[in-house]
Amino acid sequence: MNAAGKGIIFVAGAYIIWGVLPIYWRQIEAVSPLEIIAHRIFWSFIFMVLYILATGRWQYLKTNLTFIFSDKKKALTLVAASIIISANWLTYIFAVNQGHILEASLGYYINPFVSILLAFFILKERFSKGEWLAIFIVSLGVIYMAIGVGHIPWLAITLAVTFGVYGLIKKTINLDATYALAVETAVLAPFALLYILYLNATGANTLDFGLNADTAFTMGTGVVTAIPLLLFAIGAVQIPLSLVGLLQYIGPTLMLFIGIFLYGESFTDTHKIAYTFIWAGLILYTVLRFKSSRPKMNKQTVKLTED
Repeated sequence: MNAAGKGIIFVAGAYIIWGVLPIYWRQIEAVSPLEIIAHRIFWSFIFMVLYILATGRWQYLKTNLTFIFSDKKKALTLVAASIIISANWLTYIFAVNQGHILEASLGYYINPFVSILLAFFILKERFSKGEWLAIFIVSLGVIYMAIGVGHIPWLAITLAVTFGVYGLIKKTINLDATYALAVETAVLAPFALLYILYLNATGANTLDFGLNADTAFTMGTGVVTAIPLLLFAIGAVQIPLSLVGLLQYIGPTLMLFIGIFLYGESFTDTHKIAYTFIWAGLILYTVLRFKSSRPKMNKQTVKLTED
C-alpha cells in the first residue's frame, strides 16, 4: 500500500474513533463532567509521556519545550490553548452525557466555518464568493434550527468556537500535534491532579476510584484521547489537506447516527430541514476546496515523478 492509502486509513481511523467516542463517554455518565476532564487531562499526560519515552522522542520534545518557553508570548499562547481545549472537552462530555449528542455533532459540522471566519478576521485570509455562499447556507441551517427548537444551540456553538480558536492558536504556535498534546496536558496536569486529590479528600468525588469499571474507563480516557490524535498526526501529512477536510465529516456523521439510532435522541422535521441546509453548505464548500487544491496536487505529483 502506498503512502496516500496509509494516510487515508490513519486519518479515517482517527475520525471513526472520534465519531464513536460518545459510546465511551456514556459508560461513565455517572461521573461528573469536571471530574472526567481532570482525569482525562492527567491520564492523557501520563500516556503521552510513556509514548514519548517508548519511542525515544524525549530529546525532540525537550527541544520544542525550550523553544516555546524561551518566548513569553508563545508560552502564554500555549497555556491559552490548554485552557481552551479543556473547555472544549468539558462542553463535549457534558453534551454527550446529558443526552445532547445531536447538538455535539452539529458543533463539529459547523466548526470548519467558524475556522473560516477566524481566518478571515484574524489572519486576513480571503475566500471565494462560492465559499462565502457555503457559509451563508450553513448559517441559514443553524438559524432555522435555533428558531425551530426554540433556543440557540449554545453547546454546538461553544464546541465549534472553542475548537476553532484552538486550531487558530495551534497554527500560530506551529507545534507538532503529537507533542502538542503532551505539552498542553503537562501545563494543566498538576492542577488536574490537585483537583482529583481535593475531591477524594473532601468526599466530593463522584468516581469511586478502585478496582471497578468506572475507574478503568476513567483511566482509559488518556488512551482514547491520544490514540486518534496520533493516528491523525501520522496520516494527515501523507494526504492532501482537501482530503483531510473531506474525511473530517466522518466523525460528526457517526455521532449523529449514534445519537439517533443508539440513544434515541429526537430527529425532528426541524432537524431534517436544518441539516439539509448544513449538509448542502458542507458539500459546496468541500467541492470548492477540492477543486482549488487540484492544481497544487497535480504540481506535487509532477515534482514527485521528476524526482
